[in-house]
Amino acid sequence: MKKPLAGALLALLLAGATAVPAAASAPRETVAQAPAPASAPRTQAVTAVDFAGTVALSNCSGSVVRTPSSLPSDPALVLSNGHCLETGMPGPGQVVKDRRSSRSFTLLNSAGTGVGTLRASKIAYGTMTDTDISIYQLTKTYAQIQSTYGISALTLNDTHPVAGSPITVVSGYWKRTYSCDIDGFVYRLKEGDWTWKDSVRYTSTCNTIGGTSGSPVIDRNTGKVVAVNNTGNEDGQSCTVNNPCEVDESGNVTVRQGINYAQETYTIVPCIGAGNVIDLNRPGCALPKP
Repeated sequence: MKKPLAGALLALLLAGATAVPAAASAPRETVAQAPAPASAPRTQAVTAVDFAGTVALSNCSGSVVRTPSSLPSDPALVLSNGHCLETGMPGPGQVVKDRRSSRSFTLLNSAGTGVGTLRASKIAYGTMTDTDISIYQLTKTYAQIQSTYGISALTLNDTHPVAGSPITVVSGYWKRTYSCDIDGFVYRLKEGDWTWKDSVRYTSTCNTIGGTSGSPVIDRNTGKVVAVNNTGNEDGQSCTVNNPCEVDESGNVTVRQGINYAQETYTIVPCIGAGNVIDLNRPGCALPKP
């Protein structure tokens, strides 16, 4: 997990401001080389990405998000990682829902400047089972944020991301961006006691560090959020904390040192109903339940 602990701060200094589960039985393990970034020039126009709508948490990054059907009068939502929750990392199988919170978030404008403080009313949802997400409900509506700060929420894409798409990871904590492509998808990504399904794997140029946890992953073809940044293999270890491993459908394990990952967010959209209420019983909602 990419939290901004002491090691992340040291890494930043050394790098000169470089942009932060149960083991399978009898797996065959391989150590893969990090995939090289694509060298072919792009011909498709892409969307410019800035910091507007992102937020800085005390220990992570995040963003103000909306679904395609959210209304201006709805209470705004902030998306980050489950492992960034102020209550601590949820254990395997644990789901946090509708828990009171007064957490604060620094809202950034397009230049990455903090323009105001937003405050949560509750943790609407949080888990590290199958995915690694936290969703906070704020005390302000989208319309109030727009009126006060002139900043709109980022829109969650409601379809599965596409391999090869150009993406940008936007860290409100570090006020840095990382650009690369979606290299592919991981059947199961295991890290320590946690297992995540159908994770996004980046090409190697998205070398995110501690503190980038919770950053929105924006598809530059659409300008929409397709994932939330959450981890990477730092030391080449297999399936340990800060060293996730990939497990395929046959149980074979692959370790990709230096490669980073995110959790898809299209699965969130069916679970958000009228008034931006998280309803895990809505048709199509597959997020884990408490």
